[in-house]
Amino acid sequence: MPQDEEQQPMVRLVLADDHRIFLEGLERLLECDFEIVGRAEDGEQLVEVALATRPDLIVTDYSMPKLTGLQAIEKIRRAGLRPRVIILTMHLDPEYASEAIERGVDGYVLKQAASTELVSAIEESMRGGRWLSPSLAMKMFDYEQAAGGAPVDPISKLTSRQKEILTMLVSGKIAKEIAAELHISRKTVEYHKYRMMGELGVATSAELIKLAVQGGLGV
Repeated sequence: MPQDEEQQPMVRLVLADDHRIFLEGLERLLECDFEIVGRAEDGEQLVEVALATRPDLIVTDYSMPKLTGLQAIEKIRRAGLRPRVIILTMHLDPEYASEAIERGVDGYVLKQAASTELVSAIEESMRGGRWLSPSLAMKMFDYEQAAGGAPVDPISKLTSRQKEILTMLVSGKIAKEIAAELHISRKTVEYHKYRMMGELGVATSAELIKLAVQGGLGV
């Protein structure tokens, strides 16, 4: 690597979980790619550590002693900080994920997920996107419909260009055809596709299209 190449500063993280062994393992997992500036083992400690270190992003468990992860985040925000937030949890129930999203978290990742998913969620969140574990995306849509309320529609958060490309993918067009029709490069189409996959928390093109169809796009 050239000596004069400008190196991007590492994203500064605070990690919170009430299981110390898990917390230590999480730090070892992430410390090569991110700067770990603090750890917390309960909600009150998370507030203290976050206010002291002012991280770029917080990875926190949902359920912790003293304050839940969401309660701690609310206190941190009331203090004037706006770090990105990823909930890392065992809770598979879409009700928990729905509440977290309503409260403005940037990612909801299951502890059962591969470590690469958490890294992807952090990176996507720092780019301004959102991440939802793929196994929860469909469950959340079904949960909101069954509850009789307006479903959480992740498709609505996409840009108009992303929706346009996704609609064309749903219709069966490939990237080369979409690029020609929209007068953009194939690389740009692929960029938008993978950006949408990250924002919607899906791992494959098939899952992306399935989520779009279930959300009423292109049908």
